[in-house]
Amino acid sequence: IPAIALIILAAIIAVLMYNKKMRAAAVPTSEILRRVPVTVAPVSMRPLQDTLTLVGTVYANNDVNVISETQGRITKLHVAVGDYVRSGGILVQVDDELKRAAFSSAEVNFDRAKRDFDRYDALFKKKSITASQYEAARQTFKNAEAQFIVARRQLSDTRITSPISGWVTSRPVDLGAMVQPGTMVANVVDISTLKVKFSVAERDAFRLKVGDPVHVTTEVYPGTSFTGRLSSIAAKSDDAHAYPVEVALANSKEHPLKAGLFARVAFMSALSDTALSIPRAALMGSIKDPQVFVVKNDTARLRQIVVGDVVGDLLGIRQGLHEGETIVLNGQNNLKDGAGVTIVR
Repeated sequence: IPAIALIILAAIIAVLMYNKKMRAAAVPTSEILRRVPVTVAPVSMRPLQDTLTLVGTVYANNDVNVISETQGRITKLHVAVGDYVRSGGILVQVDDELKRAAFSSAEVNFDRAKRDFDRYDALFKKKSITASQYEAARQTFKNAEAQFIVARRQLSDTRITSPISGWVTSRPVDLGAMVQPGTMVANVVDISTLKVKFSVAERDAFRLKVGDPVHVTTEVYPGTSFTGRLSSIAAKSDDAHAYPVEVALANSKEHPLKAGLFARVAFMSALSDTALSIPRAALMGSIKDPQVFVVKNDTARLRQIVVGDVVGDLLGIRQGLHEGETIVLNGQNNLKDGAGVTIVR
């Protein structure tokens, strides 16, 4: 019996020693299991360049409502809607019978007053007339000249002409209609050069400059890009704190555009030559409260950072990181500050 008891006791001690040895050997395995597998990315200097795309409206370079400056009945129409008219071309002819008669009378009076004044001027130089006679002749000539200019202008106003070269888009008067000063007789637009108008946010307004090249696309010509230049940036914002911007665009003969179209404007805006940046996927939290996990010696440490420019999938870093550091790119949702990590290649 004592021998059997000794044998059982020895077996128990051997089993306990074996279990202790196995637990000691299993510690590294459990330590590995407590490490979180992650992928990482370096913090590095990268060139940042952003493509800003906005939607605007196409406007004609010149859009003029031609107004009558005379009163009378329309006797002839020289254009129809859709016609092209040159600068100075006649749009509408108004009855000019009375204006022509007034002009002829004023012209005769002007010629007579001019001859009289020339004769009086020669006599005055010879001191053959008095100064008062000379002054009276000069006043008569000036009055006749003024009446002649007025009559000539009134006759000219009966021929209502276009101040620009362009296309007639409307003509709200017909033959025989009476027009008054201020009556609109036609609308003419010049679309040889176009303007694309849109607004940019205050953050972008200070990155753009006049002369920047832009690419314009429309749904009318899918796949076709037009090249233009930024022509103006307003010095004052609107109520929404957006700044009106205009792009000048030469109209294409092959793919002509019309005023009133919607257009998509894209231009490259260099935010900086190079900047310290990280992939956006590494970010914990929001842009307003950004954090990342920095890996050092297989340990992840949560760090607060300050984000600058956001360009596509890259975040410009102003504070909190240094070039060459390693950050967690994927797997950070399973991490806590100070957690061990295993870098997955």
